[in-house]
Amino acid sequence: MSTQVKPGARYGPRGIRDASAIYALQDGGYYDHEFDEHFLDEVRIVDCGDVDMIHMDPNRCLQNTYDAIREIILKNVLIVVMGGDHAVSIPVVRALKDKGPFHVIQFDAHLDFVDERFGVREAHGNPMRRISEMDHVTGITQIGICGPGSSGRDDFDDARAYGSTIVGPREFRRIGVGNVLAKLPEGCRFYVTIDCDVLDPALAPGNGSPAPGGLDYYELADTLRGIGARGEVIGFDFCEVAPMYDSSGITCQVAARVILDFIGAIFKEKKKRLSLSER
Repeated sequence: MSTQVKPGARYGPRGIRDASAIYALQDGGYYDHEFDEHFLDEVRIVDCGDVDMIHMDPNRCLQNTYDAIREIILKNVLIVVMGGDHAVSIPVVRALKDKGPFHVIQFDAHLDFVDERFGVREAHGNPMRRISEMDHVTGITQIGICGPGSSGRDDFDDARAYGSTIVGPREFRRIGVGNVLAKLPEGCRFYVTIDCDVLDPALAPGNGSPAPGGLDYYELADTLRGIGARGEVIGFDFCEVAPMYDSSGITCQVAARVILDFIGAIFKEKKKRLSLSER
C-alpha cells in the first residue's frame, strides 16, 4: 500500500512461497557441494501465514504486523518476514524491542531515510529513519545503496550524522565482501532487512523500484553468510518482491534461495557457538 512507483509487493509472499517448493523435494534439508555442507537438515520451518491487511487502513496494517511479531517471538524462534513493501520493517523492528539492543543491517538500492512526505511517516521510503529513532537499535549499516531514490542529500547527511555506515555497490566491489563485513560491529545481535532491489534488475526484475548496478547473488549470499558468523542474527526480512513484473519467476526463485541460504547459515553458526560453549 505504501509503494511510490510500481505497486504489487503484496503478492511477494505468495510468489516466494511457490518458488520455495522446489527446495522441499527431499527430506533432511539440501546439500551444497560448494561448501560440502548440508543446510536446514536440523531446522524446522513453520509458516505462520499472512498478517491481516486492512484495505485503505495503513495504520491498522502496521499495527497488525506489530501484534503478530509480538506473539510469534514468545515462541523463542528466529523471525523471518516476507514482505510486502519495505514499510513492514518498521513494525517488525519495533516489535523486537525485547530482543535489543541490536544492530540493523539494510541491503537496499535506496537509503529509505525520508522523514516525512505529504504527512506520511511510515511508508516504504521511511523505514530506516524510523528504525534509527528506536532506542533498542544501536546502529545501522546500509549496503548496496546506489542511484537516485526518494532520499535526498539532507537524508544522507542525517543518516551519517546518526552514525550509519553506507556502502554502495562500487565500494562493495572495490573492497570485497571481507572488508564490508569488517565494517560491522562484531559479537553483537543483528537484525537484517533485505529489499529485493539491492539485487541487479538483470537478476531480480520483479520489484517496483529496480536500480541498475545492484549486487549479484553471490555478493549478497556471501555477505549474509558472513553476518551469520559475525554475530547473532535475531531475525530478518525480505521485502519488495513484486512477481507481476517478472514473467520468468526468477525473482521469486532468487528470493526463496537467499532466504533459505541465510536461515541455513544462521543455524549453522548457532550450532557452532553452542558446541564451543559446551567445551
